[in-house]
Parts: sequence; structure tokens; C-alpha cells
Amino acid sequence: MDINKMRALPYDELRSLYREFLNSQNISKLTINTAYTDTFYLWRKGSKDLFWNAVTATDFKNAAKNELIKTLSENSTGNVKSLANSYLSHLRRFRLFLATDGIADSLSTSKQDKTAYRTYTRKKKMDVDVPNPSIEQVEIYLTKWDDLENYHLQEDALNKLFFELCPKNTDVIDILLKASTLNDFYSTNIFSIYPMAKHICDLNIDVRLKAGDVTLVRDIQYVTIGDTEKNFYSFASKYCSHHNPLDYPIYDSYVDEVLRYFRNRDNFSDFQDGDLKDYVRFKGILIDFRSFYGLDNYNLKQIDQYVWQLGKDYFPKNYGKKKRGDK
Repeated sequence: MDINKMRALPYDELRSLYREFLNSQNISKLTINTAYTDTFYLWRKGSKDLFWNAVTATDFKNAAKNELIKTLSENSTGNVKSLANSYLSHLRRFRLFLATDGIADSLSTSKQDKTAYRTYTRKKKMDVDVPNPSIEQVEIYLTKWDDLENYHLQEDALNKLFFELCPKNTDVIDILLKASTLNDFYSTNIFSIYPMAKHICDLNIDVRLKAGDVTLVRDIQYVTIGDTEKNFYSFASKYCSHHNPLDYPIYDSYVDEVLRYFRNRDNFSDFQDGDLKDYVRFKGILIDFRSFYGLDNYNLKQIDQYVWQLGKDYFPKNYGKKKRGDK
């Protein structure tokens, strides 16, 4: 079946086929029911052509989001940008449906692309064959991220804490709440959290956070507990990221593995392994990665989500289940 035949299908028949696809995915019944309706918002409120033009646009992310914002502005009284992001995630999944069925050359995924949803067995690093970074791959993994309901709840809780309840870092009690929650959610292994909270409070970081000062991560990561200086690099990147996610990508071992893998395979950047432990260099390397593979339409938060999931799939750890952002 080709894209023209799909475009010719009546509304109800297309939705029926899509529901079959949704039922085959590892997602909740609630998500299925929501996607079954919300995916076709542009069709219902605009037109069939508007829907298909958005879904098949070359610059899908920007084109579809612009149409969603315009249509929502005319038909909704809610938070338009928030609603647009929600509907966009449903359209991403619909594109995955098209690609999985192989019905559009421009949207199809390669054999490697289609493996992005599989579970991988542990391999030696030299045997790992990671799909080439591409817009299609990023879209697949952002769709996967949208389906991780436990992560969404955790992220929503952190957003409420960092953006609404305790946005500033002048009160050590507020900092304790944020640092303790991060330490618990992400298992960053800070066994005594108060010294870290006091350290952050003393740094007076709010102006630097807002400005996206990347040297701030280094200032936070080193803290003396007892008589010993500790290095909590991953925690420091997360603490900054949850205040300003667009300027502070998160460092962790999964991201480290992926960046070193593609450096060795494609030479996208010239860096030493240890450079990834220097946050200024790390952010620059991630930007190089984004540029080299033509992913500049995605912000660093989205690249971070993609690369972390890629590392989790292809470079799983030998022990237990690893939470987001572990060192």
C-alpha cells in the first residue's frame, strides 16, 4: 500500500487501521484511546488535506506544530503551546505507523530503523551496530519517550517542584527538597544531601542558571562531605537541567557511551574520552553531534532524550535496571 492509497481512505477506515496498530504497541489503554482521537485533530478541526500535509511535511516538527498552534488558537481556550506539543506527539506516533507499514518512501525506515523498538540482548561493544542518527530515528525515540508514562509522571513532578513550588535557590530548605528528590528519583548516590544543598545555596546560582552559564555545573559538582571532596558530575548537570532544560543537557553514562561510539565510527568530533567529564566540552560535543547528523531542528533537551534512550537500548548495563541520568 502506498501513501496515495492511504490518503484516499475515508476517515473512519483510516482510524480503524490506526487503532489496530496502536493495540499492537506496548502502550496503555488510556494512551490508545487518547491517540485514537487526538491524532486526527487537524482533520476534524481543519481538513483532510491539512492533516496529511502536516503529517508528510519534510520539516515535520515545525510545519505540524505551526498548523496545530494556528488551529488550536481558533478552536481552543486552553494553553495552546502545551496542547500543540501533546497533539504533536500523537502525530509522531502516526508517522511511525506509516513508516512501520512501509507505505511511504519519504517516511519509511530502514531495517536498522525498525529495530529501534526491539529489546536488545547484551553484545560486546565491537559487535554493536547502532542505527545512523537521523530525523527518522529521533522521531522514533521521541515517540518512545512520549509513551514512557512513568517518566512523564516523574518529569511532571520535578517540573512542578523546580518551576512552580521552588523555582529559586536562595533558601536552603527549597534546595534540599529539590536535591533530595533528584537524588531519589535518579539514584545519584549522594549519601549526605545537606552538604550539597548548602553548597548550592552558597553559590548564589539563580542569575547564572537563567543565563545558561555552563561553568556552573563544574562549580556545583565538587562538594566537600566530611573531609573528602566528592565529585557529583551527573547530579550537577541534572540539577541545572531541571531549572533550564534547553541550555543544560544531562550527562550520564548512556550518553557518554553513544557519543564515544559515534566518534569512533564516524569521527563526528575530535575529543578524548575524558573531555565528556568536562561539562563545557560535553555540551559542545553534543552540539557537534547534532550538527554533524543534520538534527539542528531539535533542541538539546530532545537530543538528550534521544541519545539517552539509544544508549539504554544498545549499551545496557550488566547490573539491574538503571534509572535516568545515573553516573
